[in-house]
Amino acid sequence: MTTLNINGRSQAVEADPSTPILWALRDNLQLTGTKFGCGAALCGACTVHIDGQAVRSCVTPISAVASGQRITTIEAVGTDPVGRAVQAAWVKHDVAQCGYCQSGQIMSATALLKQNRKPTDADIDAAMSGNVCRCGTYARIRAAIHDAAKTLA
Repeated sequence: MTTLNINGRSQAVEADPSTPILWALRDNLQLTGTKFGCGAALCGACTVHIDGQAVRSCVTPISAVASGQRITTIEAVGTDPVGRAVQAAWVKHDVAQCGYCQSGQIMSATALLKQNRKPTDADIDAAMSGNVCRCGTYARIRAAIHDAAKTLA
């Protein structure tokens, strides 16, 4: 049994310590907003925050989360002003097409804006480079991030 702080709540997870966070979230806690994409940390669909840092949950075992560290998922990112601004910009710019990758995209964008409130295009490209959108909405993603940054300014 492992206890994790997920979305501000202490959650008991009955799983092997080597279990990826993704599967603890989806299978043990029924938090299905975090998506399985590639299983190799290449697509970003599984992105969550650990203490505000974007992390690929498909390859990060629950044993890698130290006691007291906070995991935030897409289900709770909107409770934070930065996450709310990103989600609103996503809607405003009609970013989602198929939507599958969007929870990971939003998590990465939120982590970026928490660290850098005035990102350049190069900053956005670097921060989002680990997130793949098969529908190719990259221009809308960039516009939404710039818009969220203006909202937060």
